[in-house]
Amino acid sequence: MGVLNVTPDSFSDGGRHATLDAALARARVLIDEGADILDVGGESTRPGATPVPAEVERARVLPVLRQLRDLARPISVDTSDPALMRAALDAGVSIVNDVRALRRPGALEAVRAADCGVVLMHLPGEPATMQDAPAYADVVGEVRGWLAARADAVLAEGVAADRLALDPGFGFGKTHEHNRQLLAGLDRLADLGRPLLVGLSRKSSLGRLTGRAVADRLPASLAAALLAVERGARIVRVHDVAATRDVLAIWESVADCADRARSETLA
Repeated sequence: MGVLNVTPDSFSDGGRHATLDAALARARVLIDEGADILDVGGESTRPGATPVPAEVERARVLPVLRQLRDLARPISVDTSDPALMRAALDAGVSIVNDVRALRRPGALEAVRAADCGVVLMHLPGEPATMQDAPAYADVVGEVRGWLAARADAVLAEGVAADRLALDPGFGFGKTHEHNRQLLAGLDRLADLGRPLLVGLSRKSSLGRLTGRAVADRLPASLAAALLAVERGARIVRVHDVAATRDVLAIWESVADCADRARSETLA
């Protein structure tokens, strides 16, 4: 999943794709690099971010979505705004990626009757306050339980099971140590039986571990994506599509070779 931020205050790209022309050019680059999905967002949800007025978010996102509708890739809209969800679906979007897991009034109703994918993310609180002393006794177990309960609640409201994917919310209401533990235990979330989406690309936890600035976190982002896939992630949300695909192609080739060797030994 290639990240396309159309915000002026994104932590990773500083608003470089905030105009329509720049966003469309970036979309073409992501596709050329091999993105399977484009994820378009108009609200920064970095730690400490203030809410964006709904009309501003829609004005940023909808013109881009309408221009992307003819691309040969599924488009995801990264939003919690029910009105934007409905408008995006009308514009041909295939996935609603909601960091607030359809908890805003009207959000579940906006997607219930649509034939779209839905990503439910773990987010305690709101971006403006989520990093105010987050605490867990068992971060993996608690995130797992929260995601399972939220998925059950959405299923009970009539959303089909095969439409759901889950996101543990790395960097959202979690310390650097929580993020590390969550990545190490990601296989416990994968056994929930829903596809896992993981977004670790360029995040501050990687900077904390490596001492690198945002622009210099490519090696760390690639390592994190590979570790996530090894532990069960099926979608990785990244800024650097080509490099990530190269890393995963090598890993998949070697894994396939190892699997064949084991099969031949057992035979």
